[in-house]
Amino acid sequence: MSGSGTRPQVGMVLPTQTTEEVRAGRAEVAVLPVGSFEQHGAFLPLATDTVIAGTIAGEIAAAYPVLHLPPVTISCSHEHAAWPGTISLSAATLYAVVRDIADSLRRSGIRGLILVNGHGGNYVLRNIVQESAGGDFGMALFPGSADWDAARTRAGVHTPSNSDMHAGELEASVLLHAHPELVRPGHETSDWISDERKHLLTLGMSAYTESGVIGRPSRASAHKGKELLAGLVDSFAEYLSLVGGEKEA
Repeated sequence: MSGSGTRPQVGMVLPTQTTEEVRAGRAEVAVLPVGSFEQHGAFLPLATDTVIAGTIAGEIAAAYPVLHLPPVTISCSHEHAAWPGTISLSAATLYAVVRDIADSLRRSGIRGLILVNGHGGNYVLRNIVQESAGGDFGMALFPGSADWDAARTRAGVHTPSNSDMHAGELEASVLLHAHPELVRPGHETSDWISDERKHLLTLGMSAYTESGVIGRPSRASAHKGKELLAGLVDSFAEYLSLVGGEKEA
């Protein structure tokens, strides 16, 4: 039951497969959404990155024979610490969590793991995948910048990725399509551009935005969100092939 003045906690649907369904599916590759719990302005929830990563993973699982894992919901959001509600893990902790999940999957017979990352600050995920190269357990990080670029073009997202950095056209569009109940009023009037962010890692987001937004959420639409997801699902095939799986006929 929601407390006074709060909104219902509605979001992505978690994986619901049973042990027998996993056994029957014989997936060789798992997908792990990695999100965050950080500010996204006044109109998107703290769990935005987790909802988006989980939504992408859900769309992938509907199209490909993969083991769909529940998300990692807190990660490396230190640059957003100036805003209340933001929670972070250290890079070392996130590294250990993902490595432990990968090791557990290997022991269960899974051949590879694809990390579906929803937060740009999770730099350590690149190192985890890098360290797996040439080993007997394949790993990949998805989506890459080229995948996002292709999806943006397909969807007609015109704000450049550098300008649409946080709580902008892309993120608002995905939520407007997949979870419109999570988008509060205000995205139509919250545009803020700050392309020069030379010292972001040192100073944090608050040095470049008062609202927490860097982007043009006013341009967001549900149609763009639908096409963004469709484009990413198409791009995923290459990654699945790399780590040992094939698309369903």
